[in-house]
Amino acid sequence: MDLQHYIELATTYLSHYSPKIIAAILIFVIGKWLTNKLTAISKRLMMKAKVDNTLVTFVDKIIYFVLLLMVIFTALNTLGINTTSFLAVFGAASLAIGLALKDSLSNIGAAVIIILFRPYKVGEFIDAAGASGTVIDINLFSTVIEAIDKSLTIVPNSSVIGGNITNFSRREMRRVDHVFGIGYEDDLRLAKEVMLEVIAADARVLAEPAPLVAVSALADSSVNFNFRVWVKTEEYWDVYYDMLEKVKLAFDARGISIPYPQIDIHTDSNKG
Repeated sequence: MDLQHYIELATTYLSHYSPKIIAAILIFVIGKWLTNKLTAISKRLMMKAKVDNTLVTFVDKIIYFVLLLMVIFTALNTLGINTTSFLAVFGAASLAIGLALKDSLSNIGAAVIIILFRPYKVGEFIDAAGASGTVIDINLFSTVIEAIDKSLTIVPNSSVIGGNITNFSRREMRRVDHVFGIGYEDDLRLAKEVMLEVIAADARVLAEPAPLVAVSALADSSVNFNFRVWVKTEEYWDVYYDMLEKVKLAFDARGISIPYPQIDIHTDSNKG
């Protein structure tokens, strides 16, 4: 075959397929533009409806992916390519990927549950999956919790949903709980009076519910008191630590001892 034959063959194919190629290109370009527009519109509507940002990002990506896939298959059909086989391969690949990434997909599903039912949100103090602290981020795969010492714990969303969640920020009040022990030789009434004075002197302690100072146990080496006061949620940790210091200083000033573990050894001088 000479060069002229190849030129004629190429001309025949171009004359036959050029309209389809041009149409496919136009469908893809216009379709991609429409995909971007529709995705942006849906995102604006969700933001206007005050949908959670994490859910907006998640839905936005899904909408974009589905619409773009539709555009690609439409363009391939215009070229005369049978996309049925592609759909079968895509379905099989999706199944394989889903099985391989089942843990990651379970985290995404858990993220949707968290966003929809809102057991907690960013900025709240929670205890979940063995981690306690302030939630600083909720993404599709994990929840990031900042502990009091500023360390970060990244907890998979499926682990959070799979266990108990304690949210300390949903209530306006929290209770500070301490146990203080005094020696058996100390004045019980005086110790109780001192702790009540410490409570009365702190303006952050709420009058209702009423504070509680009561004997809780006659332990091996101490008389133990339950010490409970209610405070505003945002002041919990300040009051928690302050009460420890204030009660200790007040006990020292009034001569009240706080027992600590010790061992008494008795020797018999008659046995050398």
